[in-house]
Amino acid sequence: MYQDEKIQQKRKHNLILEGRKILNVTGVVDVSGFNDERVVLTTDMGELTVSGEHLHINKFSQETGELNLDGEICALIYTDQKKDEGGFFSKIFK
Repeated sequence: MYQDEKIQQKRKHNLILEGRKILNVTGVVDVSGFNDERVVLTTDMGELTVSGEHLHINKFSQETGELNLDGEICALIYTDQKKDEGGFFSKIFK
């Protein structure tokens, strides 16, 4: 299992958006949630939220990390998934 995790971390993360209608993404680890207006992906580069209308996942392979979706794509938003390092006082009292 450890070797599989290493392979996933070495995958390249790319986005190819064709005419705001078709999106191909590589480096996808998991699909966290989806409906026809929003798709939330966990990628090697953080969480990616795709917003739009009539969104439909055509293909997703967790083994290869490839995802293909179509619809009217309005926004692509990344959110870093870094753990909270604590507040001001936790930094002072290290």
